Amino acid sequence: MAGASRKYPMLRRSRAMWASRRVWQPRLVFWAGAICIGLISVLFAVLADRAQIAFHALIGHDGGWRAMLPLIVTPAGFALCAWLAHAYFPGSQGSGIPQAIAARHLRDESDRTHLLSLRLAGGKIALTVVGLFCGASIGREGPTVQVGASLMLQAARWGGMAQARGLILAGSAAGIAAAFNTPLAGIVFAIEEMGRTYEARTNGLVLTAVILAGLASLGLLGNYTYFGIARDTVAFASDWPLVLACGVIGGGLGALFSLLTLRITRRIRRWNRFQPLWRTLIVATVCGLLVAVIGIASGGLTFGTGYAQARGAVEGAPLPWLFFAEKFAAGLLSTVSGIPGGIFAPSLAVGAGIGSTLGLVLGANTGIAALLGMAGYFAGVVQAPMTAFVIILEMTGNHDNVIALMLASMLGYGTARMISREPLYHALSRVFIADAIRRRRAEETSEGNA
Repeated sequence: MAGASRKYPMLRRSRAMWASRRVWQPRLVFWAGAICIGLISVLFAVLADRAQIAFHALIGHDGGWRAMLPLIVTPAGFALCAWLAHAYFPGSQGSGIPQAIAARHLRDESDRTHLLSLRLAGGKIALTVVGLFCGASIGREGPTVQVGASLMLQAARWGGMAQARGLILAGSAAGIAAAFNTPLAGIVFAIEEMGRTYEARTNGLVLTAVILAGLASLGLLGNYTYFGIARDTVAFASDWPLVLACGVIGGGLGALFSLLTLRITRRIRRWNRFQPLWRTLIVATVCGLLVAVIGIASGGLTFGTGYAQARGAVEGAPLPWLFFAEKFAAGLLSTVSGIPGGIFAPSLAVGAGIGSTLGLVLGANTGIAALLGMAGYFAGVVQAPMTAFVIILEMTGNHDNVIALMLASMLGYGTARMISREPLYHALSRVFIADAIRRRRAEETSEGNA
């Protein structure tokens, strides 16, 4: 065979070209997938922002009869999203991060397809945008993780790549990085929340995906900080009570949100078991009506992601005293309703409200208090303290408060662990894993009977 290669140089060159193609084709497909994640994340962000603007334009700002429209629009929108998710996009419900985590644990390709696919990615984007247009208290960042993981897994299929687990991790990290313009947070999120362990074999995939998705996002939006620039700095001599309060109280409320979400979701699933479609629609409609009532009572502040309120708090504009409680309730109802939508942005808004209120009580700077409240509450909700403080550092562009944010995050995490031992995303991921196992057993039973 070697003699044939020496005798026929064209054969040797064709083999070299084929070997080169086998090496470069998967890489090109992977790079293209990462760039697509960045581009689609930007498109998703634009659509989400316009949906919120359209909703607020619909209900008006003059306090007239249009302010009552959410009593119709919001429950109807919740019911529509729940029906579409149940009938046409099963697996798109909720945040999307639990689906990506579950897909990493599943071995069978068909099981992964039920959670991560191009069809689900399109449905996730569309239904999240519809939910925001109807006033749901949801975010787009968690859904971007499922979209990114779906795109990367599809790229793996097209490119003939076998590292499904690593590629799901890379797609998830790229989604977070592009959604917030926070590349470091994307990497930390992949290690701490998605994987829960560091896998050296996937570090190159994660870094490359984050870089390419970030470059695509920067090319369209430029370099920006999600919440602007936080210019105030924590003075430990006078602000240490604020740091402790934001960490402990924020973490405790974050754990309460996680605990209530898990318990209510499990009860709803048991109740829905016998009439899944109709009872799903009933739950979604009731939750939507309650979200509308809370939104009207708050003057419209709790509708949508809460981005504007959180950014205002970070920049020093105090939020109403009870904003955090109203946003907490609206976010909880939106989460357990079963419609597609994430909890990242609403959680940051709740945390900003907690910090703002504590800042007013303690006579501290409300901008700093909002940052610390976000760190404590978010760490309590997801029980991922590194992700919490890194993402807030990158979103506010001020690294002077790194020690204070780390302390608030760790206090929030420690408090949450005493209240709720189950990390929210991983507990929810087990629901999807259990569904996959039941589906597999049902298929095996039907094949056996046949």
